[in-house]
Amino acid sequence: MIHQTAVIDKSAVIEENVSIGPYSVIGEGVVIKSGTVIGSNSYIEHAEIGQNCKIFNSVSIGTPPQDLSYKNEPSKAYIGDGTTLREFVTVNRGTAKTGKTIVGKNCYFMVSSHAAHDCLVGDNVIIGNCSMLGGHVQVGDDAFLSGLAGVHQFARVGKGTMTAGGAIITMDTIPFTMCYGGSTGDRAVINGLNLVGMKRRGMKSGEISEIKNAYKILFSSKLLLEDAVKELEKSDSRYVKEIVDFIKTSKRGIARPGN
Repeated sequence: MIHQTAVIDKSAVIEENVSIGPYSVIGEGVVIKSGTVIGSNSYIEHAEIGQNCKIFNSVSIGTPPQDLSYKNEPSKAYIGDGTTLREFVTVNRGTAKTGKTIVGKNCYFMVSSHAAHDCLVGDNVIIGNCSMLGGHVQVGDDAFLSGLAGVHQFARVGKGTMTAGGAIITMDTIPFTMCYGGSTGDRAVINGLNLVGMKRRGMKSGEISEIKNAYKILFSSKLLLEDAVKELEKSDSRYVKEIVDFIKTSKRGIARPGN
C-alpha cells in the first residue's frame, strides 16, 4: 500500500507488495524491491532498497555525503535484503571515490545510527542506538556495535567483533575480538575474544581454539607484530588466515589490548 500523501518521483522503480507510509518522499534514482515496508516521513533518493526491508519512520537514505569535496557526482546507497533501519537512521550515498555506500543483508540499525559516505557494511551487522560510522568505514559480517559507539573514517571493524557502548574506534579491530573504551579514555582497545559470538555463529571448539592460539601469539608472545604474523601464516585455519589478511591489509594499524 502506498499512502496517498507519499510523494513518488516518476523515475522511481517500486516493485509489488511495497508499503510506503504517509508523507514519505521517494526521490530520483530509487529502486525499492518487493516486500519492503517504509514508514511515515522518510526520505529516500539515489538508493536501491532490497527485498523485505523494514524502514521505520523519519529515516533518510541516499542523501548527499557530508564531504566538502563532493560535487554532486553520480553515486548511490544500497540496502541489502531483510535489513531493518529504525527511526531517524541516516545512510548517505557515496562520493566519487567509490560511488556507493553499501549496507549488507539482514542488518539492524537502531535509532539515530548513521552510516556515512562510502561505508561498506557486511551482513548480519547490528549497530546500536546513536552509533556512527565515519566515511569509508568497513564493518565485517556479524559485527555488533553497542550504543554511542563511533568509528573513525577509514577504520575497519573486523567480522564477528563486539564493541562496547561509547567506544571510539580509531584503529582497526581484528576479527572475533571484543573491544571497549580503555580506562584511560574512550579510544577502543581490545579486551579479549568474542567467544559467545563465535559459539553463536556455530564455530566448532577446535576452530575457536585456533583463534585463541592466534590471539596469544599476537598479543602475549612478546613477538613483534611482523614476526607474530609470520608465525600465524603457518596455520591452516581459515579463520586465522582471515585475521592474518586483515592485519596485512590494515592502513591505520590495529588496536591492541589495554587496561
